[in-house]
Amino acid sequence: MMMNCRTLRVLFTAATLIAAPGIAAAQPAAPQDAPIFGADAANRADAAYRRALRLYSDKKYVEAEAELQSAWELNPTFDVAYNLGNTKYQLKKHKEAAQYLSFALRNWPLMKAAAKLKTTAEQRYSESRAQVGALVVTAGVPGAEVLVDGHVVGKAPLEGEVFVDPGEHRVEARHLDYEQASQTVSVAKGGTAEVKLAMALVNAAPQASAGATPYGGAGAAGAGVVGPVAGSPAMPAEPQPLPEKKNWVPVIALGAASAVGLGVGIGMTVAGSNVLDDVHAQRQSIRNAGGQCTKPSASFVDDCAELSSAGERVDTLGHVAGAAYVASGVLAAAALTYALWPRGETRTAGQPRVVATAHPTGAGVVVLGAW
Repeated sequence: MMMNCRTLRVLFTAATLIAAPGIAAAQPAAPQDAPIFGADAANRADAAYRRALRLYSDKKYVEAEAELQSAWELNPTFDVAYNLGNTKYQLKKHKEAAQYLSFALRNWPLMKAAAKLKTTAEQRYSESRAQVGALVVTAGVPGAEVLVDGHVVGKAPLEGEVFVDPGEHRVEARHLDYEQASQTVSVAKGGTAEVKLAMALVNAAPQASAGATPYGGAGAAGAGVVGPVAGSPAMPAEPQPLPEKKNWVPVIALGAASAVGLGVGIGMTVAGSNVLDDVHAQRQSIRNAGGQCTKPSASFVDDCAELSSAGERVDTLGHVAGAAYVASGVLAAAALTYALWPRGETRTAGQPRVVATAHPTGAGVVVLGAW
């Protein structure tokens, strides 16, 4: 559960500037921005993303597509998907445009500034979707690899639809422990086909032969069946203890705390967005009056000081919102892990433990133990 700084900037500023028609850019608030947290991949993704914005502005869509594709492979986020979908749309690659715009719309942030761009995303998704077909694939085994026409499209369960060219397509599901399943379907332009792939377990135990008994039974002297030594009583199976009842109080408490953290994060985000709108309005007012805050004249000193103070409030609200989102995610992950963790008799030495953690590069849940 990691989120790098570029993604946070997009969520907190909600693409306040538009670098070109239909393409959103997360801009730094000030030259002294903190460096990007995370691995080198996040830095390279951010650099490719910014190069793509400049290329898109110059209508160099092929070059912008390559840069955005690199950014997506390094760090797949909603803003990269949105811009990549727009670029594919400009290149008339409707199948890929629908795939990326669909991802962006499913993960769209609830922010006022970002809402202005959602209409464009919905319109272009609708136009691209009308040119292609869609497959709704259900594989019977979670984690099974799903292929369409021999190309891997993800693992079950798939998120959203798989967009394809109109016509006939072969859909397959593969898993090491299950028999491969496949189905051929046809889909029309603008249509949808549902594919359900049932998978059978590999080497499933065969049914016992009719008339066979647990200790020899029918057949040539119990051939192929091992039973107890003659005259020895069968050893009864040891009674198995009933599993403990799970205590749901921690799940409820962690879930409630996660909801509170999410509420605080959303509240701080909305407040930060409102203050940011005020900052833009104040800056424009100073410019309209012929002033500037780089070297303000005496008549603009107070206005520039107020503008600087508002900018600091935006940064503070953003930091508080970020911390609240991280805390909410950690608590939610801890609640889910506790709820899904198998019940046992007693805790023994070496039994795994689940610990929620948070650090400068993100947050998550750590499982401690020995196997």
